Amino acid sequence: MKKIKYVVYLLIAIIVTIISVEFIARLTSYTIQTSGKLYIINKKSEDVTVFDLYTGTSVTTLPISIESHGAAKIMGQDKIAIANYNTTKTRGKSISIINTISNTVEKTIAFTEGASGLDGIIALPQSNRVAVISNVSNAFLIVNIESETIEKKIPIRQEKSHHIVLHPNKHIAYVTNVASGSVSVINLLTNKVIKTISCGKGTHGIDITADGQEVWVTNSDENTISIINTEKKQLVQKLKTGNEPISLKFSVDGRYCLVTNVKDGTISVFDQKSRKEKKTIHIHGKKTVLERLLYHTPRPVNIIMHPNGSYAFVANSNANEIEVIDLKTFTIVSTIGTGKIPDGMAFVK
Repeated sequence: MKKIKYVVYLLIAIIVTIISVEFIARLTSYTIQTSGKLYIINKKSEDVTVFDLYTGTSVTTLPISIESHGAAKIMGQDKIAIANYNTTKTRGKSISIINTISNTVEKTIAFTEGASGLDGIIALPQSNRVAVISNVSNAFLIVNIESETIEKKIPIRQEKSHHIVLHPNKHIAYVTNVASGSVSVINLLTNKVIKTISCGKGTHGIDITADGQEVWVTNSDENTISIINTEKKQLVQKLKTGNEPISLKFSVDGRYCLVTNVKDGTISVFDQKSRKEKKTIHIHGKKTVLERLLYHTPRPVNIIMHPNGSYAFVANSNANEIEVIDLKTFTIVSTIGTGKIPDGMAFVK
């Protein structure tokens, strides 16, 4: 009987030790100090985490009560616009506006038609307007947040339109279409799609070089990046990535492009000039059996760059945290705890 008791006690001690080590390993650790606040959209918990990047503390959590995806800082205002995608019963037909001074949801702009399943969102140069994509009607919408109206609705005529990027010097927008595997080029003066460029299977994430000469997009179903020449409006090259690339973003200096590979749990770093992969950043949880036991299986999705060019923030949706990457060493230097399934992010000074 004594031997059985000892064995039981030993097993209990081992289990407690494993649980304790796992708990400690999964704790977020924020050790850097930089400027600004990060607004993190949590899809499953239907809220927004507001995190102070200088003090390293969570300021507040704002309930949205709907699954939201994209977020954009509105030009010239202390506000963030959030695209509301859906609820458990219906598609989202609204945009939430967050006041970044009071950290409150200032208002929710609801639409009656033509604006369901709102997804990608971006601020326009005018201080009271945003562009947002309707994932259901596959339309590019320009919304005036002051008058709370849709001023323009541009049909894309592709399937599952998703993310947007603006040309830095021209009145041109580029939209990825996931199911169609294409990028739509939209003239914002004539309000028309002027070209549809075939890219690959599952065209998803998008960004543009600082000079506006190239658009890079991820093709999540074929593990590639498509590079588009914006003058010629045509595909010029494809690059191989990790498994299921979702998002990509250029560093502030434009030298590098970071790509999240969902299935691999990695971030690929490409040199923009040479178009060669410089490094692969591994998030804990994939490489060894011990890592799999200690950490959540990583699922890197969205990326945002700090304007100072020093850090990249990557939403790790499975672990409910943000991975902070030092852009000098391309290593993960901190983590930020979030709500459930973080995705879109916005930065405020």
